[in-house]
Amino acid sequence: MEKKKKKKSHFPFRLNLLFFSVFLLFSILILRLGFVQIVYGENFKRELERKEDITIHNPVPRGKMFDSNYKVIVDNVPKRAITYTNMGASQEEMLDTAELLAKLIVKNTDKMTLREKKDLWILKNPKKAEAKITKKETELFKAKKLKDNDLYKLKIERVSEEELSELSADDLETWAIYLEFSSGYKFTQQIVKNEDVTPEEFAIVSENLQSLPGVDTTTDWERSYAFDHTLKSILGNVTKTEEGLPADRLDHYLSLGYNRNDRVGKSQLELQYEDVLHGHKSKVKTITDKQGNVIETEVVSNGKRGKDLVLTVDMDLQIAVEKIIEEELWALKRTPNTSLLDRAYVVLMDPNNGAVLTMAGKRIVKNSENGQLEMQDDALGTITTTYNVGSAVKGATILTGFKQGVIKPGTRIDDTGIKIADTPIKKSYSYLGTLNDVDALKLSSNVYMFHTAIRIGKGNYQYDKPLGLASNTSEIIRNSFASFGLGSRTGIDLPNESSGLKGSSKLPGHIMDLVIGQYDTYSPMQLAQYISTIANGGYRMKPHIVKEIREPIDDTDEIGPVFQEIKPTVLNTIDTEPGWMDRVHLGFKKVFQEPGGTAYNRFKGVSYSPAGKTGTAEAFYDGPERPKFGKEPPPVMNLSLVTYAPSSNPEVAMAVIVPWAYQGTTDNGANFRIGRRVMDTYFEMKKN
Repeated sequence: MEKKKKKKSHFPFRLNLLFFSVFLLFSILILRLGFVQIVYGENFKRELERKEDITIHNPVPRGKMFDSNYKVIVDNVPKRAITYTNMGASQEEMLDTAELLAKLIVKNTDKMTLREKKDLWILKNPKKAEAKITKKETELFKAKKLKDNDLYKLKIERVSEEELSELSADDLETWAIYLEFSSGYKFTQQIVKNEDVTPEEFAIVSENLQSLPGVDTTTDWERSYAFDHTLKSILGNVTKTEEGLPADRLDHYLSLGYNRNDRVGKSQLELQYEDVLHGHKSKVKTITDKQGNVIETEVVSNGKRGKDLVLTVDMDLQIAVEKIIEEELWALKRTPNTSLLDRAYVVLMDPNNGAVLTMAGKRIVKNSENGQLEMQDDALGTITTTYNVGSAVKGATILTGFKQGVIKPGTRIDDTGIKIADTPIKKSYSYLGTLNDVDALKLSSNVYMFHTAIRIGKGNYQYDKPLGLASNTSEIIRNSFASFGLGSRTGIDLPNESSGLKGSSKLPGHIMDLVIGQYDTYSPMQLAQYISTIANGGYRMKPHIVKEIREPIDDTDEIGPVFQEIKPTVLNTIDTEPGWMDRVHLGFKKVFQEPGGTAYNRFKGVSYSPAGKTGTAEAFYDGPERPKFGKEPPPVMNLSLVTYAPSSNPEVAMAVIVPWAYQGTTDNGANFRIGRRVMDTYFEMKKN
């Protein structure tokens, strides 16, 4: 039998094939590594060595404010502060640092929200918090029908008051500090505490900075007011650190390089001039490696505090005027029928350039704690509150009549009262005879103004007959009044100015009320702009309270060089013919300087030659006590006074408004009492 042929083994072949494959793969890998090393080696080396530059902007003090004589009004007072800058720390590291810092300082936890306390409880009790989630909710989470955020919300909702009481005072303090640590961006300095930092706290934190990574002790700033509450409502306020940027302007400020917790102007001058007051922050460049570790820091530029504002207001004059208003208001409150009187306003302006010399307002309010009446600053009311002002507007009515061609200089009109069908008779305070335009101003004839309005509206007056006026009559009158500043924003460099209320009725009786200042409402600043426009011959000047913007000089009380001078701005000119304005000037002069003028007895014999117009408006009370009176508010009398002096070459214009000055028929002369003392004071102070 033939021997069976022996089978040849394939094992060596397969092994050799495996070795060859491994060799081939290693060869490819080595070739690939070599290619990467040769072609891309430099790129990878640069990537490994890559550094990132981050520029940090640190805040600086705001600019100061000075009065027109360069006395400091608003300054910055340094105060101790403790800050934290996250240089890339983890949450655990930040919590450790917060715990150490809590042992060194007292941190107020009163403002900590309920949600923040619940977050802390969950962090400290992870197992108990997890137990608050049911099996069904866990299954829903696994089935992707609930998200992590949904589960966390359920945990928050289920943390009880009893469980929150487990948190110690130290826990809360540590958490409050941690929340400050984490409130901003990486590498951005956060204020941890800048209120009531004691010298002991400041010292002990300074001594332990080495064990408190990211924590620093520094100087912060707060606004101080040299004249206390004087003009405070105009100067405005700055946000606190915890407020940071206003939510309604967040994107705007962030786009300009602000941090979220930066303090910015939030009202009036602080807001209006935020772009110059906030200054230029110091720039510190932080260099990090690819992992975010800080390698070095470098100061790029030192900060520069904000530019300074020089105001047009003379604080000595402002204080004197405020004192006059206060004294007269208290004195008036002791006279009959003044239970609703609670405020008065005065604006002084240079009619030639619009510079506001004084804007003063005072309001009597009841102290909520003790129930006593006290005086409160309301200078802001000179631009935000509006009232019926009465006959003070009659200069604008005469000039409107001239412009419309319905009266001319010397036109004479009988002062007999007007009776329109189905309406009470409308008349002057007494029969004044037949008057020309000048005497109509001097004696304050209502009827002269009524006939002017009727002629503007192309009406045909007959006693006790209907009076049809053109539908655009009130529009013509209002447009003309607006050219003087009445019923329109004056353009003053402050926010939130009111334009006043315009009545909607086109009834002839209401149009007649309009031309004697008893229908639409105007602000004290509008009255000041109006009388200034007449005083300077027809130029409506834009009022401004800032005179100059100055470069800051650090560490000195000296005033810096002028950065920008606020130049006079003419908003519009009154379209007049030669002689028209002279007639109004003459009528206004006679009001104050000729017997029979409505202001003559109050200003007789003064040396500064005043001219202007008085005003009394029958109005209805709409002040803080209004809800007490139900549907019908009580009738009141508003008093006003507009004047300028000297009449031949005016240097100052004044508007006075005393709303709700009295009830009844006995005039208490509040506008004169205040106006005369203010003008006397202005010219007396000018001598010194």
